[in-house]
Amino acid sequence: MKLSIIIPIYNEQDTVADVLGRIGAVRFPIEYEIILVDDASRDTTYEAALSAQKALGTAAPAAQVRIFRNPVNRGKGYSIRKGISESSGDIIIVQDADTEYDPGEIPRVIWPIIDGAEKVVYGSRFLGVKRPDGMALPNFVANKALTFLTNLLFGLRITDMETCYKAYRADIIKKMELKANRFTFEPEVTAQAAKLGVRIKEVPISYSGRSAEQGKKIKSKDFFYAIGTLLCQRMTP
Repeated sequence: MKLSIIIPIYNEQDTVADVLGRIGAVRFPIEYEIILVDDASRDTTYEAALSAQKALGTAAPAAQVRIFRNPVNRGKGYSIRKGISESSGDIIIVQDADTEYDPGEIPRVIWPIIDGAEKVVYGSRFLGVKRPDGMALPNFVANKALTFLTNLLFGLRITDMETCYKAYRADIIKKMELKANRFTFEPEVTAQAAKLGVRIKEVPISYSGRSAEQGKKIKSKDFFYAIGTLLCQRMTP
């Protein structure tokens, strides 16, 4: 089996090399590739990714690292979809280019799929903790509200719809009609998994949130976009 780690990047010049280095230090149970998609960053993110690619090739020669660059800014969802289309793995997971999620926990997230027990696994920031470390109160409330609405509309029983760590068997996610360009990728892919009748297994993960001043890009308007996406998905077959 093979794992595809998709990393959408936008203005992450200070963290992208660190994240790639962390991935390279992980002992994955299967072969893996890394697909970075730079969303027309306005800083030196692309150059930093190229430098990190060379360093990772030395540290983890078994990993294949490819970097793509959007000619214009299209959004996180678009970059993820591009990464999915370019992937060759049997399992696909998304890794943010910041340091909120620890790549060392990816093996735990993907193991139920490797083992054949599950087709979709989410890493939940809310299992076993009341409030994830560093998560601002507005983000906490928004996450809880969107997860509640997702469960209500699609009959799910998950705790963290907005988590970045969503691992999918490639044949499942590639059959979906994903169209989201922004952060609405999260509710869209979750809703479509539910409509396919695929069970979503959750495992606990850690989280170290960052603020808008530190580069966090999601905005309050994305909360309403997510609601709209969930309602739209519920009304379509």
